[in-house]
Amino acid sequence: MPEPSEVARYERPSQRPAGVRPIGAPGHMGVDYEARVDFDRLRRYRLDRAQQALRESDCGAFLLFDFYNIRYTTQTWIGGALGDKMIRYALLLRDRPPVEWDFGSAVRHHKLYSQWLPDENWRPGFLGFRGAVAPEAGLMRDAVTEIKSLLAEAGVLGSPLGIDIVEPPFLFELQRQGIAVADAQQPMLDARVIKSPDEIMLLNQAAAMVDGVYQDIAEFLRPGRRENEIVALANKRLYELGSDQVEAVNSISGERCNPHPHNFTDRIIRPGDQAFFDIIHSYNGYRTCYYRTFGVGWATPGQRDAYQQAREWMDAALDAIKPGVSSDTVARTLPRAQDFGFDSELAAFGLQFAHGLGLGLHERPIISRLNSLEHPIELKAGMVFAMETYCPAADGISAARIEEEVVVTDYGIEILTRFPAIDLPIAAKY
Repeated sequence: MPEPSEVARYERPSQRPAGVRPIGAPGHMGVDYEARVDFDRLRRYRLDRAQQALRESDCGAFLLFDFYNIRYTTQTWIGGALGDKMIRYALLLRDRPPVEWDFGSAVRHHKLYSQWLPDENWRPGFLGFRGAVAPEAGLMRDAVTEIKSLLAEAGVLGSPLGIDIVEPPFLFELQRQGIAVADAQQPMLDARVIKSPDEIMLLNQAAAMVDGVYQDIAEFLRPGRRENEIVALANKRLYELGSDQVEAVNSISGERCNPHPHNFTDRIIRPGDQAFFDIIHSYNGYRTCYYRTFGVGWATPGQRDAYQQAREWMDAALDAIKPGVSSDTVARTLPRAQDFGFDSELAAFGLQFAHGLGLGLHERPIISRLNSLEHPIELKAGMVFAMETYCPAADGISAARIEEEVVVTDYGIEILTRFPAIDLPIAAKY
């Protein structure tokens, strides 16, 4: 067992009061002998939050195309090729079960296995694969006519219809049929910002999977490996561990570290490289965004200095996060764009910031010098977000990238990302 002084090399001191149990990351199976994720409770919580957002708006209903909002309200998911084609949509009405239109045989599957909605609320729908079927075919016209009849039946046809995202031809058809449109994305993001204990447990389980993948990467990373081999390894291990979607894996090494390209290539990793990775996947829909940086073989003083600076920026931001704190307080702990080589906060955006995590990769809160100084929000218990820092090294090509996933609690924060990041890890050390 490591001594406390040794543990400090690997993780931040916990803010958890004595007697308070840490956030759990139990096994993935349902069992009778432990309290794990309660999916019925999760479904009720999400729908209740969305219904409350609708009641507090001026809208009579929300029409949802954002597939995270569809999952949040109807508890259904189709990923991969169909997830972003704007053919799935759901109608959220006040104090009624939502109605969802889905692709082909998925509707029949929902009726068999997704029994939390009445059979008649699962309906086939198809709007044309983002324009592949031209609007003149009438698919959008017929869909709007059907939606209009449901609004009339619910007595809200004269109220605005909130929409989160939309194809222009569909918007034009709503207007042609006399339906006033409002923004539903803002109230839906507000609904999703406070996570329930079940959501937080799923986020922690997703992070635990990436903890293990980073151990695999640390053992695999050495000169002669290619960036894309690391991506392949991460994808394989995540799906073996139970991931339902690997959204992206950034794999960046050597001279590609600065400026940060946000991708991967077939570059061969070399001795003395600094290399960083970002693993973005979901477990039961709940996502990670989880950077770690390594030295390969050794690290130069300049690379270590860059890492130490990125860690200091990270710790200053984490120390500022508490319930009731305004997000501009956290943003002010982060370096100005000019402090690390950029002309403006817009040009540097995404390198020193925080973003909410949930069913979506970028939820609320977004904390940065670009938006938070003039438009701050209050941090509240139940928010979960990823805090990111980046520091270029003096050699002009290396850089350090760190990311920690944070849960705001009544007493401060909990960190979900557990792979060591206090000091720069060295893989394939000589």
